Amino acid sequence: MSALATSVGQLHLTNPIMPASGTFTEDLADVFDLGILGAHVLKTFTAEARTGNPTPRVCDLTGGMMNAIGIPSKGLEHFLTHTLPFWARYDVPLIVSISAHSYDAFARLAAAVSVPGVAAIEANISCPNIEADGRAFAVRADTTGHVVAQLREATDLPLWVKLSPNTGEPVEVAQAAEAAGADALVVANTLLGMAIDIETRQPRLGNVMGGISGPAIKPVALRMTYQAASATRIPVIGCGGITTVADVVEFLIAGATAVQVGTATFQSPTTMQRLLTGLEDWLRAQGIASVNDLRGTVALPHAPAPVPAMLT
Repeated sequence: MSALATSVGQLHLTNPIMPASGTFTEDLADVFDLGILGAHVLKTFTAEARTGNPTPRVCDLTGGMMNAIGIPSKGLEHFLTHTLPFWARYDVPLIVSISAHSYDAFARLAAAVSVPGVAAIEANISCPNIEADGRAFAVRADTTGHVVAQLREATDLPLWVKLSPNTGEPVEVAQAAEAAGADALVVANTLLGMAIDIETRQPRLGNVMGGISGPAIKPVALRMTYQAASATRIPVIGCGGITTVADVVEFLIAGATAVQVGTATFQSPTTMQRLLTGLEDWLRAQGIASVNDLRGTVALPHAPAPVPAMLT
C-alpha cells in the first residue's frame, strides 16, 4: 500500500491531497494529470442558476486574498448533463459541493445529486439561512444540527459538512454536525473580512464584505482542525492557507485525515502536484511508513485540558 493512502470514513483515497471547493475547474486538466489527486471537490453550486455578487469580487491582501464571489451557479440540470459526465472519466472520488438557503432546499438538492458517479456530498453550510434571519447555518450548533439532520435523511451518500470559522462555538457546531449524521467535517471555510480603498473610501469588494483565504488564515483553520478532531470521532479534512508540505504535515499532526488546497492553486496551478511529490519525499526522509501515522500526534506540553469552545 502506498504511504500516502488514507480513508475518509468508508471512502478510500490514494492520497490526502484534494482541492478546496471553488478553486478547482476543468481547465486544470490542461495543466497536470488530475487523476493523481486523492479526490475531486467541485465548486459549490445551487439548484437554481445564479449570477453571483456584484463586481469587484476579488481583492489581494497581505498573506492571501478576499473574495465575495456569491456562489454563481449554472444550476442542477447543468451539473447533471454537463459537469458530471466530464468528471466521470477519472477514477478519482468525486465530491459534490452544494449550497441552499433553507433546510428543505438543502435536502432536496442533496437527494437530486445522489446519483451514480458522485462519491460524497460536501454541504457548504456557511451560506445565509433565510429561516434564521440570514445568519449562516454553521455559526450556531442548533441550525447546524437541523440542516445536517435534513441532509442525512435525504441521502445515503457520505456526507461531508464544511464548517465556518465565523462562529464563537466551533466545538459545539462540530459536535452538532457529528450527532446529526455527518460522516466527515471540512474545517474550515473563509474568514469574514472587509477592505477599503483609501482613495475612494469605498469597499474593495462589491459585496462590501468577503471571505479571507490564504496563508493568513492558516492558524485559525489549524486551531479549528485540532478542536474538531479532538472533540469528535469522525474524520476531519483540514482547509485553510495550505501552501507547503510543512503546512500539510501540520494539519495531519493536528488531527486531520486529509487536506484541501485552495488559494495556493490560484497562485500556482501545479501546487497540489508539488505537494503530493513533496509529501511522499518527506515521509520517506523521515522514515514514516504511512501518512496515517502522523494523524493526531501533536505533542502537547502538558496533559490536554478540555478543548475550549473559543480560545482567548
